[in-house]
Amino acid sequence: MELSNFREPAVAGMFYPSDSDTLREQVQGFIEKARPSGQPLLPKAIIAPHAGYIYSGAIAGSAYQHLLHSGQSIRRVVLLGPSHYASFSGLALSHYQAFRTPLGDVPVDTSAVQRIQALPQVQFLEAAHEQEHCLEVHLPFLQIALDNFSIIPLVVGSATPEAVAEVLDLLWDENTLVVVSSDLSHYLDYTTACTVDARTCGKIEHLDYAHLEPEEACGARAVAGLLKEATQRHLSATTLDLRNSGDTAGDKDRVVGYGAWSFN
Repeated sequence: MELSNFREPAVAGMFYPSDSDTLREQVQGFIEKARPSGQPLLPKAIIAPHAGYIYSGAIAGSAYQHLLHSGQSIRRVVLLGPSHYASFSGLALSHYQAFRTPLGDVPVDTSAVQRIQALPQVQFLEAAHEQEHCLEVHLPFLQIALDNFSIIPLVVGSATPEAVAEVLDLLWDENTLVVVSSDLSHYLDYTTACTVDARTCGKIEHLDYAHLEPEEACGARAVAGLLKEATQRHLSATTLDLRNSGDTAGDKDRVVGYGAWSFN
């Protein structure tokens, strides 16, 4: 089946501004004001959150800060995140030709899609993409941070770390960046969330893909797959930021955790 048309934004005006100028200014601000990490190397992969920008944009900015001035070195982005609206096994592709944001259209890498679509854990499932925000909210950051690039958008359902890592292994090369979209703990009180998220952070830093639990990160399956592949490739993880909605916006009674990591 041929790829078809464009995926229109599902959460513009809700999770992030729908006006292009406002959106550009906001994303640039998140990136420019991000906490410096002392990590100058261009990462091979990042993990960053996917909440509304008022909550997690500053944390995401700390990951995308390291992609600035990458020039033409990143030509393709493998973008993975959890399914919030559809239940399925494996990883879901889409038939869309491009994903649209207020900043323009991001093309899908059709040749890369063809490379992985024969894998048994990969399927085309439009229902997994139509309303999904976890990939969409990263696109404006990528559009600001990178030059010309294409994406392989993958929504991750029920999948083992091995299944996700196999897909990453087929797509990984020197011009490819892997972006995993994940928030951390949900709706705990501030003190408990800080404890739980610190434990999750330790697992990510130690590439402990076998013990990452779904309640620790909503994108746990995608994260675990990246950690397994990072282990195979002898990469190391660096924590760039670790906060929650009690730090950025909202009260501290029920918070959502956010973190950002780079892999080199």
